[in-house]
Amino acid sequence: MTGRRLLAVLAWVAVAMIATIGLLWVFQRSLIYLPTQSVPEPPVDVTEVSYDTEDGMTLAAWLLESEPERGAVVVFNGNAGNRSHRVPLARALTDLGFTVLLTDYRGFGGNPGSPSEEALALDAKAALKFMMDRDSFSPLIYFGESLGAGVAIELATKYPPAAMILRSPFISLPDIAAVHYWWLPSSLLLKDKYLNTEKIGTVDAPVLVIAGAEDIIVPNEQSRAVYEATDDPKELVMVAGAGHNDPELLDGDEMVEGIADFLDIYVAPE
Repeated sequence: MTGRRLLAVLAWVAVAMIATIGLLWVFQRSLIYLPTQSVPEPPVDVTEVSYDTEDGMTLAAWLLESEPERGAVVVFNGNAGNRSHRVPLARALTDLGFTVLLTDYRGFGGNPGSPSEEALALDAKAALKFMMDRDSFSPLIYFGESLGAGVAIELATKYPPAAMILRSPFISLPDIAAVHYWWLPSSLLLKDKYLNTEKIGTVDAPVLVIAGAEDIIVPNEQSRAVYEATDDPKELVMVAGAGHNDPELLDGDEMVEGIADFLDIYVAPE
C-alpha cells in the first residue's frame, strides 16, 4: 500500500470513529436506560399509586403493604424493565414486615418523560415525599438495584434513610462503561455519571451491599469498591454463583436472608 493510500485509509477510519462517537454522544441515554413500558394490571395485593415531581411529572408506582408494619422500603430499579418485574422482591420484603413502594422512573412503566441522572433524582425525591406524607414516623429504607443504587445514594446524601440496601452497585457510570466499552473515552462522553464511590462516604446510614459473585454486567469488584468506600456500619453479602439478572439476585434465599439479618440489626422490630 502506497503512502497516499494509507493516509486515505487512516482518514476514513478517523472519520468513521468520529461519526461513531458523535452518534453515541447523541443517543447515549437510549443505550443507558432500557425501560419496558407495558405494565400489567396490578395483582390483588398491590395498590397502584401516583405522585408528582417538582418539575411537573406525574409518576405511577405500586404499593405493597405489610400488616403489622416495621417500616417501609422504597425500591429504585435498575436501568431496565419496570415495577412489575420487582413484585417477587417486594413480597419477600413484606414477609419481613415492611411495606414496599415499587417506583418507576419517568419514561419507565408507562410514565411520561425521558430519564437522565438529574431527572431520576427528582423522581426519587418525589417517591420519598409520597412515603413521608403517608407515614412520616415509619423507618424508611432505600433499596437501589444496579443503576438504582446510584439513585438511592444520591437521595441518601440529602435525605438519609434509616438504612440502605444496594444491590450490584458500581463505582461510577464511566467506570462500568469502561468495562464494556473499553475502546471509548467514556469519562468524556457520558452526560450522566452516577459517581457512587465519591458520594457514598457522605451517607449517614447503615449500608448493606449485595453482589453476585459471577456478575459480568457489574463485576463484583466494583460492588466491593462501593462497600469499601462506605463508612461503618456496613455489611456485604456476596451471592455465590449469581449473575446480574439471575433470580438469586431478585428474591433468592441467600439475598433475602442477608437483608433480613441486616434489617434485624439496624431496623429492629418494635
